[in-house]
Amino acid sequence: MKFSSALKFNAVADWWEEYIAYDVLKRYIYQLEKRQQRAGGIESSYHDLEANEQTSLVDHSDASGADILFKPLLDRELQKIVRFYEAQEKELLGELAALEQSITQQDEAGLEAGLNYMDEDEEDEEEDEEDEYNMSTRSEDYDKGSRRRRRKSSSVGYRTRVAAGSIREEPSNRRFSVSSSEAGDLDASVLSLVPRPRSASQVASGSRGASASMSPMGRARSLASRLRTMKDNITTAGDTIWTAKGSYALDTRLLFKRKITNLYISLCSLRSYVEVNYSGFRKILKKYDKVVYSELKDRYMHEVVETSAPFTEESKARMSDAIARLTDLYAKCVTNGDKSAAQQELKLYQRENIAWERNTVWRQMIGQQRHGTINGLGALMGATLVQQEESSLIDVPTPLGSLKLTKKGVSLTVALVVFITLLNMDIVAGEEANKCFAVLVFSTILWATEAIPLFVTSICVPLLLVCLRVIRDDNNTALSTPDATKYVFSVMFSPTIMLLIGGFTISSALSKTNIDRILITRVLSFAGTRPSSVLLAFMGVSCFASMWISNVAAPTLCFTLIRPILRTLPPGSAFAPALILAIALAANIGGQSSPISSPQNLIALAAMDPKLDWASWFAVALPVSIISILLIWLLLLVMYRPARSPDGEGEIEIRTIRPTRESFTLKQYWVTFVCLFTITLWCFEHEIEGLVGDMGIIAIVPIIAFFATGVLKKDDFEQFAWTIVFLAMGGIALGKGVTSSGLMVTMDGMIHRLLEGLSLYTVVLVLSPVVLIVSTFISHTIASVLLVPIAKEVGQSLPGKHANLLIFMTGLLCSVGMGMPVSGFPNQTAAAQEDELGRLYLSNMDFLKNGVPASIIATLVVATVGFVLMIAIGL
Repeated sequence: MKFSSALKFNAVADWWEEYIAYDVLKRYIYQLEKRQQRAGGIESSYHDLEANEQTSLVDHSDASGADILFKPLLDRELQKIVRFYEAQEKELLGELAALEQSITQQDEAGLEAGLNYMDEDEEDEEEDEEDEYNMSTRSEDYDKGSRRRRRKSSSVGYRTRVAAGSIREEPSNRRFSVSSSEAGDLDASVLSLVPRPRSASQVASGSRGASASMSPMGRARSLASRLRTMKDNITTAGDTIWTAKGSYALDTRLLFKRKITNLYISLCSLRSYVEVNYSGFRKILKKYDKVVYSELKDRYMHEVVETSAPFTEESKARMSDAIARLTDLYAKCVTNGDKSAAQQELKLYQRENIAWERNTVWRQMIGQQRHGTINGLGALMGATLVQQEESSLIDVPTPLGSLKLTKKGVSLTVALVVFITLLNMDIVAGEEANKCFAVLVFSTILWATEAIPLFVTSICVPLLLVCLRVIRDDNNTALSTPDATKYVFSVMFSPTIMLLIGGFTISSALSKTNIDRILITRVLSFAGTRPSSVLLAFMGVSCFASMWISNVAAPTLCFTLIRPILRTLPPGSAFAPALILAIALAANIGGQSSPISSPQNLIALAAMDPKLDWASWFAVALPVSIISILLIWLLLLVMYRPARSPDGEGEIEIRTIRPTRESFTLKQYWVTFVCLFTITLWCFEHEIEGLVGDMGIIAIVPIIAFFATGVLKKDDFEQFAWTIVFLAMGGIALGKGVTSSGLMVTMDGMIHRLLEGLSLYTVVLVLSPVVLIVSTFISHTIASVLLVPIAKEVGQSLPGKHANLLIFMTGLLCSVGMGMPVSGFPNQTAAAQEDELGRLYLSNMDFLKNGVPASIIATLVVATVGFVLMIAIGL
């Protein structure tokens, strides 16, 4: 990865302007190089072969002049970094000192600080007693439940004292809510609470006065709160504030845990800021010396950079000491003195913060640069999070070192052994058919185990088909390798592949122009605040988005949009996991709704003869998808009861999503017109077949319309999911190999004997669970590659030639395998969603209890409603 890309990828987004201007300096270096070339040209050099030394024939006297011009730029960047670092270090170390003082004061106050835990808040709430008393019964119950939830999650606060021109914090008995709706402003809430000073006599008399003026309901609440406080004090007797289990102690620890974690992340970010900028100076000086033939790097680094504040050993030691102090505080406040656990947890939070920033803020900025909307930021080609290596099953010592046997390695070995064994056995009649059977089994094992990347397995298919001379001509004679090569490559790039590329083009254009986000937010703004309505709205949006921008991008977009909702939900709300799972399941259903929503649909279309037009596809897929969405929605309402408040009293309300106020631009209208025009042509492809020939030709329309007008650029074309394209190509080549080698004829005879006497619907009932099980445990695309040829052959074996019906059925069913976290990309994305504390929203049990029934429901809908509609359109 280029350093300019690494700099953007590792930078803290909010501090971007404070990093070394690497790209600017690099451009100036090239300007200096051009100046040198204009002054003296590019001098040749003398290479002494005997001495193995190389010197310039002409002295580069202009290097010193370049140094004079370049050093002020470096000095300016260094001063900027030093100023920013010193300001940040002072602020963070000040926060650390204040935090240590707060913890010391909390130690001194102990559990006694929680005795008047509820008094002040009850006095404030009493002011609104009359208004609350006149509310409806349901609202009053909800408000009381909400107050009880806030009391359970409350914590000790801090009030600010101003004395002698200084500001410091001291413990206060005032409490505040740390519910998830206020978590983002927690620190601001603490510092902003400045209650009026009260003497001891005022506390006593005020308490009595408040009790005298309270209504009966207020006095009852006061008595209940005192009883709860007494219970907490009894159960935590003998414990410290850091070990007690009362609500006051728990909330205090939660408060300091968040403060310590946030400060730890900030300090680690500042340390990373120093390391990245140091690398930036080293890299840019190395490039400068190389381009202008100077020797500035070592001198400037040792004399200037390493003597500046951020890069000195004293500064590094202060930063390490601050981080160590924070770790000790975390161990004291959270992990009962276990420093190892504290260090591990803090590092986990740091990694999660880095992953979150890279997957949200930077991904949008990188996408905008890739689309040409931000100047100065380059696309981060190849920039990915570092993944841990696969753990080995067995370490075998060898003379050359330790040999690690991994699960993928074992799978690859098994596949090779099975492949070689099948090549040397006569399993199927016919030499070519037997070789093709070996290739089929070998590819199936690799696809199912993912021992090597899926698209690499697909690329192996044409290699094996040609080298093993599997392809035969019409006279059942094996083709020569040159002829077989021409045949295989001619069938691999089929109209289906062009249709897939056209779908990528439409998806990219909709995403780049923000049409998808604008339409989705406007639709969701009408969903209201009822959890059931919001749940159904998001399911509909996820399904519809999957139809046009693929079921890979659609759930990712929806998960981004629900973040504001998740942050405002009360802790423990069932709505969060229900919403995340609903989006994933709906995206899977959306994968069957249009021909371009997923590769398995295109594979099914390619196998049909005659090809099915888009209108016929929609006539079946849309009703099936709508019914499936509604039934799964009802299932989730029953299983999760998302409207119920976590404490069982009242119902929650959902924060309304605000639609974007941006009006459609001319470019967006153009993209919308081209997309609708292309989809219309696809729907009526049969009627205009004499003009366009095939849907693959129609797919060229959006490619020309968007790339020729500048809506999409070359970088957008490079970012297409080419791995999926090659995956589909390999599946097509394998299908042609099975047919050409004679293996399909052999399978046809076996299928005839197995299905003899069975009706069409009986075959559908047998085929449906088989497809469901296979697509649940392996990739949906691979399931279609393996099962569509079988469905085609089964359909041709039945009376009435219902091959297209079974192919269509198989294509739809491949999308409904969603019972496991690994069942399709939407499920994988949903399984990785975490809350602000790094806890997963979904567990494996969520998928088993809800995903499996949802898969069965969708399968039954396809096998019943879908079957009837397919018969109705003449399949």
